[in-house]
Amino acid sequence: MGRASGITTEQIANLNNYLTDFNFSELERLVLEYADGMTRTPVEVSDALFAKLRERFSEAELVELTSAIAWENYRARFDHAFGVEAENFTEGAVCALPVQAAD
Repeated sequence: MGRASGITTEQIANLNNYLTDFNFSELERLVLEYADGMTRTPVEVSDALFAKLRERFSEAELVELTSAIAWENYRARFDHAFGVEAENFTEGAVCALPVQAAD
């Protein structure tokens, strides 16, 4: 789905470095930062980040974006709880793993 939507191989390979990688636009960085914040436990979306989002998106667009991110978080957590694993439909595809915070 991502590649069909225009996500490049370079973006997938460098997803963990989206904040500094030149393959991502300013808007893509903003949305990915939002997704990161919504995915943390507990959720960490600062007022400053949300203000930047409001500058770029309408109220309806923000609701849609937030809903899409929340749905993916729900789906991933649901699958994880039930041990649902990949079906190998995308042989050769990349799945970027989150960077683990140092203790």
